[in-house]
Amino acid sequence: MQNLSVNQYLRAHIRTVPDWPAPGVQFRDITPLLQDAKVFRVLIDAFIHRYMDPSIRPDVVAGLDARGFILGAVVAYELNVGFVPIRKKGKLPFTTVEETYELEYGSATVELHTDAVKPGDRVLLIDDLIATGGTMMAGMKLLEKLGAQVIEGAAIVDLPELGGSDKLRASGLALFTLLDFSGH
Repeated sequence: MQNLSVNQYLRAHIRTVPDWPAPGVQFRDITPLLQDAKVFRVLIDAFIHRYMDPSIRPDVVAGLDARGFILGAVVAYELNVGFVPIRKKGKLPFTTVEETYELEYGSATVELHTDAVKPGDRVLLIDDLIATGGTMMAGMKLLEKLGAQVIEGAAIVDLPELGGSDKLRASGLALFTLLDFSGH
């Protein structure tokens, strides 16, 4: 990490896979951030140092299916707060609330257990990246249906040209991302 900022260091470990899953798409693969113990620690610490601040410390961390589970569970553990998964429809065994959102090619539904959060809980909502914003928006709506307050949405990567971060901020959600890949 000599003379590199945390953001530069993390950016150097994100793999770009051209033409996946479709021609013209530059896929930002975060798995190299997880494979190396030092890089993974730097990544998690970047979130922990932010959310240790009492003014934005959550009561609960909610992670979006599936890579948000990896980040969210570790962040929750390090902050000594609970973790709740927001899953794709049909994956949770107990009573759920659900939210459907639009994708470029159709729609998807995510679910949350009805007892996952309590009214008034301050929740950090986390995922690996923000593209169109649909998944994070749906997660926020689910948490709010149960009376929780989403204090911030967090992600490693923002892809601002896809409009998701603008849409989320316009809805009133504060966002924190470590990196953006604009103009690439």
